[in-house]
Parts: sequence; structure tokens; C-alpha cells
Amino acid sequence: MGARVLLGTVVLGAIASLVSMSFLHSSVLAAGNKHVAEAVEHAKEAVSHGKQGHADVLVKHASTALEHAQAAQKDVKSPHLDEGVKALKDAVEHGKAGHADIATKHADSAVMHLSEVK
Repeated sequence: MGARVLLGTVVLGAIASLVSMSFLHSSVLAAGNKHVAEAVEHAKEAVSHGKQGHADVLVKHASTALEHAQAAQKDVKSPHLDEGVKALKDAVEHGKAGHADIATKHADSAVMHLSEVK
């Protein structure tokens, strides 16, 4: 009986280790993903230019950030990444319409979400 309990404990420990390692691996990939980092940097640039009323430059940086964020989605699964992509699409759409103020809010939201990708 004691051997069964010990064996069960060892098996459960091994399963728990494998599960936690897969989550840790996923977190490390996202945190170190160069596309996520590039997306954050370009989204910050989009916000900066949007605050100055430069909708055209905001679109340029938001589009580049979007490309990087979408590339990151191939390697990283994260609801924050998905929300960041959505916000960047909205930023590009509003920026193209000349709505720098609204586009800036979306780009700022993208920065917040993308910065939370783990």
C-alpha cells in the first residue's frame, strides 16, 4: 500500500512538472519574442505621433506594429496579443480616416495589451 501511494505521488509530481514547464516555456517565448518587442516599440511610436496629430505617421507605425504582432501570433498564444492585434487594426483604420485622436486611443490600448504578453 505504501509503495502505491509513493508511486502515485511520483506520477502526479511528474505530470505537474510537465504541465508547469509547458506554461513556463510559452511564457518565456512570448516575453522574449522579438516580434512582440518590435510591435510594442512601433505601437509606442504610433501613440507618440498620434498625440501630435500626425495620423499618416501613426498609420505607418501602427501598420508595422500590426505586422509584427501578427507574426508573433504564429509562435505565441495570448489573449493580450489577440487584443493588441485588434486594437492595432482599429488604429490603422481610424488613422487612415484622419482620426488621429481615436487612432491614438486604439494604439495606446495596443501598447497596454502587447506589453502584457507573457
